[in-house]
Amino acid sequence: MSGFDRRSFLKASMVTAAATALAACASSERATGTTPKAAGKSVMGLVVPKMDEVRVGLIGVGERGIGFVHHFSRIEGARITAICDTDTLVLARAEKAINEYGRDKPAYFSKGDHAYRDLLNRDDVDIVVIATPWAWHHPMAKEAMLAGKHAFVEVPMAGTIEELWDLVDTAELTQRNCMMMENVCYGRDELMVLNMVRQGLFGELLHGEAAYIHELRWQMKEIDRKTGSWRTAYHAKYNGNLYPTHGLGPVAQYMNINRGDRLDYLTSVSSPSLGRAAYAKREFPADHQRNQLKYICGDMNTSLIKTVKGRSIMVQHDTTTPRPYSRHNLIQGTNGVFAGFPNRIALENGGSSSYHEWDENMDSWYAKYDHPLWTRMGKEAEENGGHGGMDFLMCWRMIYCLRNGEALDQDVYDGAAWSAVFPLSVASVGDRGNSKDFPDFTRGVWQTAKPLGIVG
Repeated sequence: MSGFDRRSFLKASMVTAAATALAACASSERATGTTPKAAGKSVMGLVVPKMDEVRVGLIGVGERGIGFVHHFSRIEGARITAICDTDTLVLARAEKAINEYGRDKPAYFSKGDHAYRDLLNRDDVDIVVIATPWAWHHPMAKEAMLAGKHAFVEVPMAGTIEELWDLVDTAELTQRNCMMMENVCYGRDELMVLNMVRQGLFGELLHGEAAYIHELRWQMKEIDRKTGSWRTAYHAKYNGNLYPTHGLGPVAQYMNINRGDRLDYLTSVSSPSLGRAAYAKREFPADHQRNQLKYICGDMNTSLIKTVKGRSIMVQHDTTTPRPYSRHNLIQGTNGVFAGFPNRIALENGGSSSYHEWDENMDSWYAKYDHPLWTRMGKEAEENGGHGGMDFLMCWRMIYCLRNGEALDQDVYDGAAWSAVFPLSVASVGDRGNSKDFPDFTRGVWQTAKPLGIVG
């Protein structure tokens, strides 16, 4: 993780040249759905040399990124050394937070869209945490790896199949981590269900359900700044599942996706797109820019995924209609089912009541099946916050793995497979729901890769 001395510069130049050549020769393969040739070895289970201290560079400290300022400032063995954001107001807020923690002053960058490259060129940055608008995730993560850094990217990891392949290729070429930070995988309930699954409580797994149902029309009022200023436009450009990974990530881990099974194909349909236009008409003047957009994304998108082993997963997306928040978080096996929102369980064998009725009292289940990681860190995670503690626990676990020479819980193949639902759903909706194949981003390694263990 040294800086850009002459040797590092030459090595980085060679890697960049190789990556450019790889992208050129692989482009036609990706376009036809053929698995492109690898330019490096697999990063499944990648372990990098232990770091006594993990030096963190943050790109984007706005609505999502300010949380990372707080989390990494509180984690032993992590030190924020550089921060970049083009918005000087949020940059000043981050600086204020750093000062309040009494931490060493990091370097700050804000001049222009590509100011992040000055951060990447620093020799005191080991990992780069990217919390920017979606369109920047792919280029920033790729450039971070080419600069010798490990990339940690907010969801989704990228927006097209070609971009996802590009990040897989770059990770393999550089032997750097590229982890999509799916925080929901670190929620107490999701961790508990993973522990239940690993102990065989539900029998052989058959079916899962995942969702991101979260009414976000209010973001349309964010015009010049904040998330709605750029996210709203996606509803006028794409018709599909715009944000699939929060619900899907945990279910994919239950099913050992990319580690014994693989997402095979997807079919997707959307409801009419009515809610955003109606909201704009109600909340904005007739000549307002929000009333000039043609919203095409169906208010509810439903995608059905088949895995290579024959399991099914339903994934839904709805950020428009007025209804309670839900990620579904359902896993069905031959011995019973767990479902979230609200939490409930029904088992044929081992349950506390008939499987014809839900057991909604979770206390005994938590007592018996709480994940060891939550048992160890849950109280501290809840105290430090971030969606009930899942954000802090995710950041803590990232630093722990890097400091102790352990493989990360999520890798570039997970981020690619889970994020691929977006472009594949758009393609399927546009093709009358006909199925679309998932690429095998692991290039066959899924068949022998070890499942995610119960750590902690």
